[in-house]
Amino acid sequence: MQGLIQRVKHASVVVDGETVGAIDAGIMLLLGVEKGDDETRLEKLVHKVLNYRIFPDDAGHMNRSLLETSGQLLVISQFTLAADTKKGLRPSFSSAAVPEDAQRLYELFIEQVELKVSRVQSGQFGADMAVSLLNDGPVTFLLTT
Repeated sequence: MQGLIQRVKHASVVVDGETVGAIDAGIMLLLGVEKGDDETRLEKLVHKVLNYRIFPDDAGHMNRSLLETSGQLLVISQFTLAADTKKGLRPSFSSAAVPEDAQRLYELFIEQVELKVSRVQSGQFGADMAVSLLNDGPVTFLLTT
């Protein structure tokens, strides 16, 4: 399971011309689910996303987490994170989870973070989405479990 997190000043996602999710300051997460991912890996990634220290403390050092800052979270399913790009010029998606498994884990991820974060928004699984964000920093990290 992979999560690409970006510290944002704001972010939103649009499907078919309608905004389906939007946040102010916090984290936008692109979530990729791979074959073999399960609830244990999901719980590890939930913990990492919510507690990863990417927000500045009073001295300006990245030393505070999303939970410590009461930040918001936008979760977007991102099938292409599971791509194998090591060979050739075309990505292989053979390591990606089948859509049914990926959707189940994506929805479970959202349920888990909603228990701990006051404002969680999400995209629409499997949809063609237009994602907008203002990256703060820029600060971007790829988290894996």
